[in-house]
Parts: sequence; C-alpha cells; structure tokens
Amino acid sequence: MATITKTTFKFLKDIRDNNNRDWFKENKERYDTAQIEIKDFMESVYNDLSKFDEIEKKKLFRIYRDVRFSKDKTPYSSNFRLSYGRAGAYRRGGYFIKIEPGGGSFAGGGFYNPESSDIKLIRDQIAADDKPLRKIIKSKKFKDTFRELLGEKLKTAPKGYPKDHPAIDLLRYKSMYVVHSFSDKEVMSPDFSKEVNKVYKNIQPFFAYMTDILTHDLDGVPLYG
Repeated sequence: MATITKTTFKFLKDIRDNNNRDWFKENKERYDTAQIEIKDFMESVYNDLSKFDEIEKKKLFRIYRDVRFSKDKTPYSSNFRLSYGRAGAYRRGGYFIKIEPGGGSFAGGGFYNPESSDIKLIRDQIAADDKPLRKIIKSKKFKDTFRELLGEKLKTAPKGYPKDHPAIDLLRYKSMYVVHSFSDKEVMSPDFSKEVNKVYKNIQPFFAYMTDILTHDLDGVPLYG
C-alpha cells in the first residue's frame, strides 16, 4: 500500500517558503521523488475505488501554476491535487484529493460547476421533491463524515423559481460537493488510502441520488438507453 511520507511533506513545506524558479530548479530531484510517491498513492486509491465505482479517468494536477490571470504570481503549487472522473454518460461528478501540509489536506467529491443543462435538471427534480436529498444530507453517516453539503450559491432564487419555494436553500446551489479533512498525521499514516476510500464510500448515497435524477426526466422516463 502506497504511503505519503515526511519527505514529500517536507518538499511541500519548502516550496511554500521558497516559491521561485531558482529554488525549484535546484530541488527538481526532490520534486521528482515526491511526484513518484504521489502517483503510487493515486494508483493505490484508484485500485480500491474501482471496486465500488466505475472510474473513467484519473489525474494528477500539474505543480506549475497558470498565473496569467491571477494576482498571485507564485509559479508553483504548494500542494498535490488528484481527481478521479466517474465513467459513462449516465454518471456525473467525480472525486478529488488535496495533499497540503498544515492541515490543508482533504478528500471529497461531487459536482463542481456542472453543465447548465445538468444544473437545470437537478433544480427541476429538487423543486418537484426535495425529500430524498434532504434525507441523505441529514443522515448520521453524512453528517459525521462531511458535516454539510458545500458549493457556491446564487445570492437569490435561480431564474424560473419563486423566492419563497420551500426548497430554495437547495435550489440556489450552483455546485454541490462534500469534503472530509485530514490531519498531517492521518495523511502520512500507512492506511491513508483506505481512509480516503471510506470517505468515498460515504459519498455513494449522494452520487446514487444524483445519478438517478440526472438520468430521468420529471416523469421518470430514462434519458439514456
């Protein structure tokens, strides 16, 4: 089982304090070593995740930042970010992980900036019946793992929905996702990949609900063959 070590954490701490090209060039071998470790960890998570969900693609985000439109001109990320995309036209959403020293690490999943057609269908389904989603996000397992549903919200009601709709708190979401934070000690433990997949398993009721409403119209007719 792949483990994230103190060596990788030390590299991330150092690049956070020395975020410039000269330092990175001098420490490129340290980055290469850390990247290999993270890739091994990514495969370890993927192997277990594939046992209970179908994954189409996995990705390790580049450490090189695109600073063209950012006020922050530091050239490198001081964390490692991973993602796993769910497979098939009838699935949406995905899983993600961020590894960042100082308590900034987390694992989660959901729907970040979904397509406009998807968010419209999600809102229509919730407006018609919000009970299934509320049951999921109020469950003990959900609250113990994630505390709450996260995501950017509109400041007012979305177009076409009354401001006093009983489900307006849910209809205002533009994205829907959940996260579970990990301490540095937890990240560097030998069973961290297993703990990440425990988090992912607890997302399954939410994903199952979203799969159902994204693959059927309001009359329950399947949208995909």
